[in-house]
Amino acid sequence: MQIKKDTYRTILKPSNEVLSKEKKSKFYGYVFPIQKEEDVKPIIEKLRKKHHTANHVCYAWQLGVEKINYRANDDGEPNNSAGMPIYGQIKSFDVTNVLIAVVRIFGGTKLGVGGLISAYRNSAELALNEAKIVEQILTNTFEVTFDYKEMDKVMRIIKQNQLQIESQKMEMNCSLHFSVRKKDSNKIETIFKANHEIKIKKISC
Repeated sequence: MQIKKDTYRTILKPSNEVLSKEKKSKFYGYVFPIQKEEDVKPIIEKLRKKHHTANHVCYAWQLGVEKINYRANDDGEPNNSAGMPIYGQIKSFDVTNVLIAVVRIFGGTKLGVGGLISAYRNSAELALNEAKIVEQILTNTFEVTFDYKEMDKVMRIIKQNQLQIESQKMEMNCSLHFSVRKKDSNKIETIFKANHEIKIKKISC
């Protein structure tokens, strides 16, 4: 049985600004971490204010690991000459949960569609090279509930499997939240379910 990929590449903080020039047009490239689609608009608006003389603020973003959601925006440039070349670099670098924006300040000379594609792709690539890309692990979070007398048994399982405790409540009726690497989730769930005095349920993934 093939195990699904449970790691992904992303960035944790915005990249530094990068500048490239093509026939006197200036292209400013940026990469931002995002967690949801609603994060995009405020970032783009901030860039428009920062570069108030800009002709175009083109961008592409991608969210998700197992279920991918993405968007590319040409912001007035010829169709597919900006947003998709930028998105192509997101795919090329195999990153997700990111927004790449490229701000263009027109220099007086038209670049043509081919020139635009090349310039936007290059700017996105430079920005990603400037960003610090990290590998993250997909996890599931579980809750176990049990009587206090089962404490040793529960903690032994957690220690043996190197599970990450997120929170715990230790009284007569105890509950504990822990996270586990996604590909190990079924195995861990089975171990706990074999102990009938311990109840386990998945609370997030």
